[in-house]
Amino acid sequence: MSRLDHTLEPSPVRRIEVITGSEKRRRWTDDEKARVIEETLQPDAIVSEIAQRHGLTPQQVFTWRREARRRAEADGAASFVPAVIDAREIAPASVDATRPMIELDIGGNSMWIWPDADESLVTAVIHALKKNRSGRA
Repeated sequence: MSRLDHTLEPSPVRRIEVITGSEKRRRWTDDEKARVIEETLQPDAIVSEIAQRHGLTPQQVFTWRREARRRAEADGAASFVPAVIDAREIAPASVDATRPMIELDIGGNSMWIWPDADESLVTAVIHALKKNRSGRA
């Protein structure tokens, strides 16, 4: 008899899977969710790998992240740290005009700013570097 022989006789059973009891959804505590979310926020984190490691789907992890963000916004959590300004007078330090005071790296492009640099020129160059970084001309 060949495999292509279509008869009404069933083929022999090769594998049987026995399910004992009902499988329930796992309940994750807020602390467990927070640990998984924190892992996904690390630099170079790959959400699908983290989800798989914890027995989750990436969609579930993204849902947890979205819910955590909404809770933080509803609780009034600050999006940034407020600046503290010290009103004390500070004597200006001696400035060496031959050395740049600030070095910026924007999208792999370096920019040095000297103490006597024109503010409008510095602003224009920074905007140009940011546009170049985002791909806009």
